[in-house]
Amino acid sequence: MSELAFGTGVLSRAAATVHNLLVVEALLVATTLPGLVALLLDRTAGNLPLVALCALPVGPALSAALYALHHRSSDLTELRPAAAFLRGYRLNARGALLVWAFWLGWITVLAVNLANLGAAGLPRWWVVPSLLVGAAATVWMLNALVITSLFAFRFRDVARLAAYLVIRTPGVSLGNCCLVIVVLGGVLASSEAVVALAGSVLVLALLHNSRRLIAVVRKEFTR
Repeated sequence: MSELAFGTGVLSRAAATVHNLLVVEALLVATTLPGLVALLLDRTAGNLPLVALCALPVGPALSAALYALHHRSSDLTELRPAAAFLRGYRLNARGALLVWAFWLGWITVLAVNLANLGAAGLPRWWVVPSLLVGAAATVWMLNALVITSLFAFRFRDVARLAAYLVIRTPGVSLGNCCLVIVVLGGVLASSEAVVALAGSVLVLALLHNSRRLIAVVRKEFTR
């Protein structure tokens, strides 16, 4: 009977996962500190653009977390989550910021319109298509963020691939919708700060849910 090497047992793998999540969570919080200012603002429509501006650092931070957790090791003797996070941030910050800013712009416009339906002269039924557009844009953004974090494509190629894969991988799209619902439920039930403290777990869930998408991109769009 062969002996297990140190760091390869079930408890060791579990400890490694917890360590990776804690380190990535700490770095997520550290790199998104400017966004915490948004939590102190009044919840009014006039502040929505400022909230979006404060949220800009979140995109590159999420991308770095995706990169770090994707390249995580389950061996206690090979744990370097901080180095992987910083490498992912350095490699993908620009691409992730483009994806995140593009999505934030759309969501901010939709949110401002929904908050000012009467003043804008829009009928109440306009809420439904606006929410559908917002949901579609969010699923696209999550796909694009995963792609730009793990692969080297130009922004326009990332945008096209993310849109294509919304239809090509419906299971991923549905799972991401459920993940967004969980996040929104957490915000409504508690606060954004509580959800932020579970950031690394949510990123791991997104990564796990996107396995099919990652496999398709690797097989069909890379050499």
